[in-house]
Order: sequence, then structure tokens, then C-alpha cells
Amino acid sequence: MTRKRVKRIAFILFVILLFLFSAFYVFTSIKAEKGRQYYEDTGHIIWDIQTDEKVVALTFDDGPHPKYTQQVLDLLAQYDAKGTFFIVGQLAEKSPEVVLRMHENGHEIANHTFTHPHTKSVSRIIEEINQTSDMIYSITGVKPNLFRPVEGYYTDEIVNEVVKNDYKIVMWSWHQDTEDWKDPGVSKIANTVLDGLNNGNVVLFHDGGGNREQTVHALAKILPELKKQGYQFITVSQMIHLQNDGKNHVVEEGNG
Repeated sequence: MTRKRVKRIAFILFVILLFLFSAFYVFTSIKAEKGRQYYEDTGHIIWDIQTDEKVVALTFDDGPHPKYTQQVLDLLAQYDAKGTFFIVGQLAEKSPEVVLRMHENGHEIANHTFTHPHTKSVSRIIEEINQTSDMIYSITGVKPNLFRPVEGYYTDEIVNEVVKNDYKIVMWSWHQDTEDWKDPGVSKIANTVLDGLNNGNVVLFHDGGGNREQTVHALAKILPELKKQGYQFITVSQMIHLQNDGKNHVVEEGNG
């Protein structure tokens, strides 16, 4: 057997072993991660709820922004709508007046870490949650009990630690991710919501993290149309209470 042939066989074996290792890693990673059904059953994570009520939760990530969040708040007030804002602690520190306005207007203020880090470190995430919780409390006098992980990334370990710290994790309805951060156009954002909305959905918008003019203009189309259809705009905590109570009315509730 030639030396060249030996090298070729060795290379092929290496590729096969690499493939098997990768397949094993993916399999064990997927197997270790509990699914949506498990977390919905335990109540640790909410994506949306099943209800006959015409209710929807509008959620906003990555704020507060001194300009765009104020514009969102103006629109919500115009249509008697309540929203849930997953805020970044360091931005709240820069714009406490916007956070205070959220609170005073009856919106729900929730936790989205302090610096919006892209990390898998559980200790870092918990540290950032605590920082943001303290910041929100210093502004509003209320500590949040809802948390949304950065980019929706979570593991079993992250969920366990977040729940131990008395938080519920909030995701969003899979078909109601507006992807407004990509600037897809006002019509695309609006149509994503209006064409696919169901009772009990949780819609994902962004009021910070960049230019959010498209989000504001889309919201100006979405709110009056859904109001005309008879939808009520409630907070995530109200939605959770509605689900838990199993009643055919919206529970009146302030900030969670």
C-alpha cells in the first residue's frame, strides 16, 4: 500500500469519526434540552395561551429608547392598550424617565438582562437579571417577575436557575415574531401580525437596539385594526392570570 493511499484512508477515517462525533454531540444536546410541552406543563415558560377571549399581548424588547419607546407609549395610550416591555438595565439607567412613564401608564416592565450579552454562562445571566431587577426597582418601586432571555436562547440549566430566582420566562408565539429588527418594511411587520394573529398570542416587537421607525409606523396600523376587530391589548401577567383562572374575562391587574 502506497504512502499516499494510507494518508487518504486516514483522512477518510478522520472525516467519518468527526461526523460521528458531531452527530453524537447534536443528539445528546437535543436530548438534554427539554421541549416546549414540558416547560408549558410546568409553567416555567410561556409562549402563548389557549383562550376564547380576543386578547393579545404586545411585547417590546431591547429598550428603553429615548425616542422610539416614547412614540410606542404614545400609540399605546391612544388605543387604550397595555404592553409588556422587556428592558435592558443599562438603557433603563440612561432613560429612567421613560421607564417611569411605562410604570405610571400601567404597562408591565420585565427583565431582559443588563447589557444584552450573548452568553451561555448561567452565573453571568443571573447576575445581569439581578442588576436589572435592582435598576427597575430603584425607578418604579416594583421588582419584575418576568424574564425574556437574549434572542430567546435558553438551556435546562438557565431555566432552572431563573425559576429558582422567582422568575417566569416569557417567549413569544412562534408565528408572531415580527423580525422588525431586520427592517423588513412597515407592511411586512404589520402583515405578520394582522394576517396570523390568534386569540392569546404574544407578539414580539423591538422598541430599542437600533432605528425603530418601521416598528412605530407598523404599530400605528396594527393597533386600530385589531381594536376594530374587538381585541383587548393586555400585559403578559394578565394573560398568565387569565390562563390560570380559566375564566372568560380579563383579570384587571397593574404592573407585575
